[in-house]
Amino acid sequence: MDQQDFGTRGSRQRVLAALAERRRTGSRPGARTDGLRIALAVEGGGMRGIISGGMALALHEAGLTTAFDAVYGASAGALTGAWLLSGDAGQLAGWADPEYARAMVRPGNPLRGRPVVDLHHLVEHLYAHVARMDFDAILANPTTLHPLATHTGTGASTDLHPLLTDPARLRLALRASAALPLLAGPPVELAGSHYYDAGLAESVPFRTALAQGATHVLVLRSRGPLPAPADPADGPSRGSRLVARTVLRRYPGPLRDSYLGRAGRLLADEELLGRHDLDAPAEGPAVLSVRPGPDAPKVGRLARDTGLLRAALEAGRVAMGEQIARLP
Repeated sequence: MDQQDFGTRGSRQRVLAALAERRRTGSRPGARTDGLRIALAVEGGGMRGIISGGMALALHEAGLTTAFDAVYGASAGALTGAWLLSGDAGQLAGWADPEYARAMVRPGNPLRGRPVVDLHHLVEHLYAHVARMDFDAILANPTTLHPLATHTGTGASTDLHPLLTDPARLRLALRASAALPLLAGPPVELAGSHYYDAGLAESVPFRTALAQGATHVLVLRSRGPLPAPADPADGPSRGSRLVARTVLRRYPGPLRDSYLGRAGRLLADEELLGRHDLDAPAEGPAVLSVRPGPDAPKVGRLARDTGLLRAALEAGRVAMGEQIARLP
């Protein structure tokens, strides 16, 4: 397929055409000849990330993982990205395993002085010793993993990829990306800095991918269509203001500002992704976002119901499968 063809198509067709061409030619990361940089961006959201996890599983099953040059993940999306590049991506189905939910969401933990969202137990115990994630394989994978997190000093979205020098640091980065204030305890220290959940600064991790030169980005969303994103003019929610005044009060102002500005950034993200979704021909990078269908179950951050989680995983799988079926 002529690469010039990609520029005459809409954003959606350009992403699908690029993925199809790489699959057709057997293109491998580290040995590309098409001049493109294709990134996968995976949204999280606590246990809601099971939906984008199902989408990633569908990509693996379709043999498309090697079509990407980089995988960017926010929060639970970073965990999904790690499994996708681990050499054992079938473990993504484990999102719906009761043991997974029990390892991550532990309502009795506060009585033991531990956070409700126990990332340490999830990553350092379950991933390291039970459902073993091959951390060395992730680090050696030519498709690079980019866990995003929020720097507590600057409030900025930070790509932790340069810090992934060994399995221990990779595990810390995965925990940092998903370290929700209040629910997951204190921020995670990595290489002398402290980090909170990526969602404080970049809930949908596609802007960093674009800033780092991606020509095409496939975005896996864990949210369905939003009826009306929060209007930034209404100001932060009462709960957000409470967290900023309590949990975040001892951190620099930029972190609180970033946290309180999430609604405005989400609105801007929705508007930008919406323009790409309209598929009007455009110059520059091409972005395709995949959302769960309108009938997909609603999953809360702390959901543990096995039936709900299995349905959500399948909803993500189906949504991605519909896009894969359109590959030219």
